[in-house]
This record gives sequence, structure tokens and C-alpha cells, in this order.
Amino acid sequence: MSGTATPTPGQPAAIPEFKQLMGHPQPLWMLFMTEFWERFAFYGIRWALVLYIVAQFHAGSATGEASANQTYGAYLALVYAAAIFGGYVADRIIGYQRSILLGAVIMAAGLFMIAMPSEQIFKLGLATIIAGNGLFKPNISTMVGKLYSVGDGRRDSGFTLFYMGINLGAMIAPLLTGWLAERMFGGSSGMPAYKVVFITSGIGMLVSLVWFWFGRRQLQGIGRPPEGDGGKHKVLYTAIGALVAIPLIYFLLALGASVLQWVLTAMFIALGILLLVEGVREGPMQRDKVIAMLIIFAFNVLFWCFFEQAGSSFTFLADKIVNRDFGGWTFPVAWFQSVNSVAIITLAPIIAWLWVKMGKANPSIPRKFGLGLIFNGLAFALLMLALSSLVDPQTLKIPFWTLFAVYWIQSIGELCLSPIGLSMVTKLAPLRLVGFGMGGWFLSTGIGNNLSGIFASHVSGESGMNVQSALSGYTFGFWALVIPGVLLFLIAPLIQRLMHGVK
Repeated sequence: MSGTATPTPGQPAAIPEFKQLMGHPQPLWMLFMTEFWERFAFYGIRWALVLYIVAQFHAGSATGEASANQTYGAYLALVYAAAIFGGYVADRIIGYQRSILLGAVIMAAGLFMIAMPSEQIFKLGLATIIAGNGLFKPNISTMVGKLYSVGDGRRDSGFTLFYMGINLGAMIAPLLTGWLAERMFGGSSGMPAYKVVFITSGIGMLVSLVWFWFGRRQLQGIGRPPEGDGGKHKVLYTAIGALVAIPLIYFLLALGASVLQWVLTAMFIALGILLLVEGVREGPMQRDKVIAMLIIFAFNVLFWCFFEQAGSSFTFLADKIVNRDFGGWTFPVAWFQSVNSVAIITLAPIIAWLWVKMGKANPSIPRKFGLGLIFNGLAFALLMLALSSLVDPQTLKIPFWTLFAVYWIQSIGELCLSPIGLSMVTKLAPLRLVGFGMGGWFLSTGIGNNLSGIFASHVSGESGMNVQSALSGYTFGFWALVIPGVLLFLIAPLIQRLMHGVK
């Protein structure tokens, strides 16, 4: 069966007869490792960004925490918002494979740029990472969906395994970059050498590029544009467009999180309208599916607003309020970033097996999302308990196990929601705009991430995080998650009807 055949308009492309490996198409494992190295690069810098901004650009003053949190949230938001344009470029211009390769090159350049100790170059480097990730991230996920037919029962399981690749890279990166920064290159000042963190991550991105370059033959044409369409000149024009976009992204970063929120909201509304128009064009059933997808996108915003405290307020919490002392050895702040990934890697096979084992009793997509919100809320309930009842009166710190457990509880919620969301988009989005729909998923995540920076800045306040500011903020987080989570769980049957049989 040819993998390069052009599909009949309105019909999906024929799926090649891939060799199977461990019960899944062999290219899944190539995409798994490509994403592993990209996530290694992305998460290698995650723990360091807010700490670096405070140390380098605010002379280490806690008054810089709020600004650092908002910069971090805006950066993540734009990473995910850029996925809309990356999905469109792949859908309509150069194909998924070339988008991934071009995105990897641009992202690697940005990672090396942020190693320069200049605030302007640092933010320009962040803008470059954003542009590259927009071309890479939605399209690697879409490629996974193209390995399976819509009715293939292994589809959710395949996305969950792919999600393990994401988290394997995210687990190893902070361990390695944290160790390199503090043990090998910290110098006599004792301050972590953030430069080596950024360079190591850039090298990881280059490995991702090389891995996909040589492995893409396994795809048998999946993700390539039709013959005679999307030649090298279109790749060049796309690269020029990405370079032109970098100063614009820099400008959006400079606007600040509050103004950016209005921009992102307008983008989300425009995207929703475009998807709805396409859904209406394809008929009432597709229209209903788009409506269901957009409703779930709205709840997705809430989940990531509070989940993404890991890279902002939870980093300051770990640095200032969590007792990390183990009899003369201090648990590095960077290593907390790996706890979530360890939990995902441990729990993902169990939950993937559970979804299959439950058969007809398998919760619907909306109910899985409701469970994701509720578990995220339970993590904040534990923080409320720790900050109100478990604070050591002498050190004013909470026990180590509490934050450790928070990451595990959040991970259960993440597994109920995030890999299922990726799979959901490939099932519900209009056929001609699957990449665009995946961009919509990442935009809703991005809006949540921008709100996470705004929320984290309130948790830190004007003078930096303390026990009372953290307790107040995380109490709000608990109620903002649990109430919508229960609501979504209750209205799930109504949303499921709009999905017309999609499980």
C-alpha cells in the first residue's frame, strides 16, 4: 500500500502496512525518541528560567519573582499559541515532516541564544525557541495520530506510550542539567551555572533533529506533502516567515502577561470560529464534534493554569519553603522537575492498561477530563494542609514529602487529561484541519500557561513568596479546580452526545 498516495478529497489518507513492534506501528517508537530529545531540550531549561531571571536580571532580589513568573508564563503561552501557525503550515504548505525538521533547527538556535548573559538576547532567544517549537510540537503529535485508523482500539494506548517518551526526556533533563550546573560548573560563588543548562539543552535539540532526519523513512511518506507540492522554495519561504515572526514574538513577550492574555483570548475566539465554519461545512455531525471539542478546550485552560505552577511558583516554593535538607545533603530544586515525569513513566502503562481493561466501562473523554481537574485540585488540597498545619515553627518550612506527593497527585490528573486530549483532537477535528485543531489544543494550553504566570505572580506578591501568600493562593487554586471538575463530570453525558459515538 503506497504511503504517498493522495487521498480522495474529504477522505483520510490510506495508512501504510507498517511493521509492528511491541503491538504498535514501528514508526511510533521513532517518533517516541524524536519527542524524547525535544522534550529533553525543553524541560532541561524549565527549572532554571525563573531562578535565572531573578538572579541575572534582578540581582537576586525576591521582588523580581512576580516579574519572572509572568515572563515564564508568557513564554509558555506563546510556545503553545505558536502551535496554531505550525499546524496550519504543516496542513497547507510544507507538510508535517518538513515542519518538524525546520522547527528543530530554529528551536536549537534559540536554546543556544539564551545562554548569552544579556536580557535582550535572552528574550530574543526565548522568542526563537517559541517560533521553532510552534513548527515542531503540534506536528509530531499529529504524526502519531496518522499511524492509526480512527477506529483503531490501540489509538489511546499509542498516545499514552508516546506521552511516556515526552516524560522520559522531561525526567532525565533536569537531573542532568541540575547536576551539571551545581556540581561541575557552579564555581566558587556557589551559584548554579545556568549557561551550561541552556547549552546542554541545545545539544539535546540537535540530537532530536538528527534522529528524525534519519528515522523519517520509516513513515513511508506519511506527513509528506503530495508530489509536486511543497517543494524546497516553500520551505525557504516558511523559514523566512519564521525569522520575521521572531521579532513579533519578542514584542508580545515584552507586552507583559496581562496584555498578552487579551491577545491569546482573541486568537482562541478566531480559531473557534474557523473550526466551527469548517465543521458546519462538513455537516451537522462534524459541527457537533467541533462544539464538544471547544467546550473541552475551555476546561483544559483551567487545568493548565494551575498545573503549570511547577515551573513558576512551585519552583520558588521548593527553593524557599520546602525542607530539602537530608542530614547535610540538600535535594536540588531542579530535581523536583523530574518527580512529575517519574510518576508519569510509572503510572502511564498502568492507566493505559486500565483504559483498555475497563472496556465498555471506560470513562468518556469528558469524564476523564473531569477526573483530571479533580486530581489537580486534590494536589492543592494537600498544599493547603501543609501550609496551614505542617509548617515547622523554627524553619518556617513544610515537609519535603508534601511537595513530592503533590507532583504525584497532579500526575494522575495529567494522565487522565493530557494524552487523552491529544487523541481527542485527532478524532473530533475537521478532517482538513487536524493540524489546526491540534494547534487549538495547544492554544488552550497556552492560555492556561499565561494565566499560570499571572496566578504565580500573585502567589509571590510584591516582596516574594512566603507561607501566607502561598496558602492564600493555593486555597484559591483548590476551589478553582474542584468545582469545575465536578461540574464537567456531571455534564459529561451531554458533551458525549455531541461527539456522536467518539470514545
